[in-house]
Amino acid sequence: MNISELLADPTFWAFVGLVIFFGVLLWQKVPGIIAKQLDGRADAIRTELEEARRLREEAQELLAGYQRKQREAEAEADAIVAQARKDAKAMRAEARKELSERLDRRTLMAEQRIAQAEAQATAEIRAMATDLAIDAATKLLGEKLSKKQISDQISSDLSVLEERFN
Repeated sequence: MNISELLADPTFWAFVGLVIFFGVLLWQKVPGIIAKQLDGRADAIRTELEEARRLREEAQELLAGYQRKQREAEAEADAIVAQARKDAKAMRAEARKELSERLDRRTLMAEQRIAQAEAQATAEIRAMATDLAIDAATKLLGEKLSKKQISDQISSDLSVLEERFN
């Protein structure tokens, strides 16, 4: 192939254009610019990956902290519930004790009132019996008996009354 054929061949001119294109690219330092941009992009990606890794670790630390706080809160809630049950049990026991003491006091007061009423009734009956005995004795004595008989009768009646009331 000679030069005129070579100059007429479009493939040659495409090759020359390609060489010139690459020559201009090299002259304008395009590969360095592209490499710089790729390096910048790689650095940006690396920075983003490091930031993502840091954020992930931070999120894991926060999650662990929240889980720890949740466990602590659950333990505290369990302790509060246990204390509340213990307090309720103590309050129930105290209420039962207080109720028992009140019932005992009221029972004692009722027994004292009953005993007092019995004593009062007994005293009233004794007084009435004494009055009746005196009236009966006065009538009987005045009508039929001598002083000696009256004295003996009173002694006998008093001893009988004492035996009955004691």
